[in-house]
Amino acid sequence: MGIDINSFWEGLLTAFQPMNLLWILIGGFLGTVVGMLPGLGPATAVAVLIPVTFGMNPVSALILMVSIYYGAMYGGSRSSILLNTPGDGSAIAATFDGYPMTLNHQAGKALTISAVASLFGGLFSVIGFILLAKPLSEFAMHFGPREYFVLFLFTLSMVVTLSLGKMVKGFIAMSIGLMMSTIGVDLQTSVYRFTFDVTHLSEGVDFLVIIIGVYAVAEVLYNYMHLDTLEPPKSDLGSMKLTKEDWKRTRWTMLRQSPIGFLIGVLPGAGGSVASLLSYATEKQFSKNGKQFGKGAIEGVAAPEASNNAASVGSLIPLLTMGVPGSGTTAVILGAVVMLGLQPGPLLFEKQPEMVWTLVNSMFIGNIFLVIINIAMIGLLLKILKTPPKTLYPIILVLAFLGTYTLSYSVIDFYILLIFGIIGLLLKLLDFPIAPLILAAIIGSDMEQNFRKSLITSHNHLGDIFFGSPITIVLTIMTVLALFYPLIMKLLKKKASSN
Repeated sequence: MGIDINSFWEGLLTAFQPMNLLWILIGGFLGTVVGMLPGLGPATAVAVLIPVTFGMNPVSALILMVSIYYGAMYGGSRSSILLNTPGDGSAIAATFDGYPMTLNHQAGKALTISAVASLFGGLFSVIGFILLAKPLSEFAMHFGPREYFVLFLFTLSMVVTLSLGKMVKGFIAMSIGLMMSTIGVDLQTSVYRFTFDVTHLSEGVDFLVIIIGVYAVAEVLYNYMHLDTLEPPKSDLGSMKLTKEDWKRTRWTMLRQSPIGFLIGVLPGAGGSVASLLSYATEKQFSKNGKQFGKGAIEGVAAPEASNNAASVGSLIPLLTMGVPGSGTTAVILGAVVMLGLQPGPLLFEKQPEMVWTLVNSMFIGNIFLVIINIAMIGLLLKILKTPPKTLYPIILVLAFLGTYTLSYSVIDFYILLIFGIIGLLLKLLDFPIAPLILAAIIGSDMEQNFRKSLITSHNHLGDIFFGSPITIVLTIMTVLALFYPLIMKLLKKKASSN
């Protein structure tokens, strides 16, 4: 996509119109709030507000919906950091070091770096959108079933390596997640699998129910077991300011992980969950402070936050250039865009360049608004930590059950939520890693379907799946290296110490 200077300036002026600035502000704020609430997420927020956009100028309506989308990426980490309760799948990785930072009286710093990293990832990806929208959309077209299967396999291998020191437990957790993803009707044979004659399970278990159960409910149950020894933080919640050392530790992290999130976002179906977990895993492998990850490392917050916000902007590329949604939220946006009379695709950039550039400029403005909103809210959010546990935990449970009910308005989800709450509690007590289970549950179904499609197109030749294209060859090599990276590094350190 070439840069049309006249269209760019016209789009900038349109974005700065008072009404459009108001929609950017409203969308960003609503997205932030919705992102904090377990189970809702940006897709729900956009879907609920679609009727509001009827009668609006199409450009303003698109600005509002997109602002909600990347606003939720900012907000999702708030509850992850403060309560160990992800707002949606993209915010899972923020719990790994964000919540330990809260326990270490560094909640203010964790919330600040989360907002700053989201800003960095958002601005980086907007620049990437301007420069690379067309070539990246063409690159994404080269991803078929085998490429997606090997990509998901690589992502799982990276996340399992997070379980260093307890790899067997990591593989067990991953296997549980993969088994959960097989529940429901087989999309290729229409056979009911593991539904136990429960009609509600025919569509499978929503991964958001799994996330809320394993994190929110399990955390509350675990804390209730230790309620007598728990005390809410009284005053030492840490400074919101980032030191020079913090900047030194996170600047390269944000620069490394923003491109990864952006590229994953461009691939239809991958989404922010895959981007954030993959970025966290890769940063842990390559960071000098990798051993501190999981214990409150500030890089462990910066990496996934930069990545998932970059992914949210990246997912707009296939939406606008090909009319293909890159995530669940962009699928909702696509439906709304078509209803508003816009036709996404290559001709959109030729026929309505002003609209595209207005959207691009609104994303620049929106990210700046959002970092101000999120940093301004830190003082208010920190008061949550001063709430007595006997008051706070019931509120978390109520939010968890409300968020679960809004997914499909079925009471059966309550029972599923409790089951996964107990599973999460057992995993926590037995010191099993949670990330492999969650990621496997999220991508398991897509991974299975792409594998089976790959077998059909390759005539059951596994070699053609793993080595049938340059993309799969590179991803296969990276998967093998990811699995053996801890062993390789251990051998290299042993050899270096012996010399």
